[in-house]
Amino acid sequence: MTSNTKKIAIASVVVVVVGIAGWKLLSKNTETSSTVLTEYVVGTDNIRIQILSTGVVQPENKVEIKPPIAGRVEKVIVKEGDKVKKGQILAWMSSTERAAMLDAASSKGAQELKEWEEMYRPTPILAAINGTIIQRNVESGQTFTTADAILVMSDRLTVKAQVDETDIAKIKLKQKARITLDAYPDESLDAVVDQIAFDAKTVNNVTTYIVDVLPAKAPEFMRSGMTANVTFDVEAKNNIVVVPSEAVKSMKGTSYVTVPAAEKKDSVRLVETGLTDGKKTEIISGLKAGEKILIPEFKVKEQNSGGANPFSPIGRGRSSGARKSSGGHP
Repeated sequence: MTSNTKKIAIASVVVVVVGIAGWKLLSKNTETSSTVLTEYVVGTDNIRIQILSTGVVQPENKVEIKPPIAGRVEKVIVKEGDKVKKGQILAWMSSTERAAMLDAASSKGAQELKEWEEMYRPTPILAAINGTIIQRNVESGQTFTTADAILVMSDRLTVKAQVDETDIAKIKLKQKARITLDAYPDESLDAVVDQIAFDAKTVNNVTTYIVDVLPAKAPEFMRSGMTANVTFDVEAKNNIVVVPSEAVKSMKGTSYVTVPAAEKKDSVRLVETGLTDGKKTEIISGLKAGEKILIPEFKVKEQNSGGANPFSPIGRGRSSGARKSSGGHP
């Protein structure tokens, strides 16, 4: 081993030793935590179990109205947002042949055009379902083919909510829910579960089910494609005896809480628990409102070593080289 290598090795050992010594000195000044029991007065409260989800507003049934033959639109009667009934006339159209004949007759005069219009009537385009016109893709005089959707209808708007597979067992048909649209956060809509998908969707290893949530009454401002937040009401109880969930302990299927005793030692009280939302737990029996229990509370203590940090230039003691002068001489 060369002399340079030895020097490097010795320096490394010195750094490690100094670091360990410094850590031991600093550890005397670290914080430590402890658990203490704090008295809590049992009271009554409400517990509501809910499932939160997000979704998108979509039509339950979306129908594209396409003409049976190619031609030209003579007149569109409806506009977007109109509510129509099944069988209602939405527009009038001419086939390609009728449109050509009318154009030829128009060049010969108004009387000739009128005779041909009465002889060959236009074809009506009818609504296929009861619903709302959500798209109008043509105007009067516009030509189209059989592949063009001249109008689009929807029967009613629903929210397609994504529910995690761990919560799907808590969702039932006709279950009450509330819808809040991101565009109108101050408006809450009453709704019910209308349909639960039988097939799941997995995205990024997360499995969800689509749940159709139907508003009791869709407001005018509700539009297809809006982002919605859905709250499902699973269970609720009012004015029941509750305690903080951290106060309840379990052992071999038995629940208990700690209560202050007359002596210095604390005693255990067996209880029967009910509904819980994670923060509060219902007490069915074993405790009454007004009684006291003990709940654990974590506190942090700081140990003062009484000495200064030897690595800090502030608060460091006087150097041994700084001696008092004696008799006026150094």
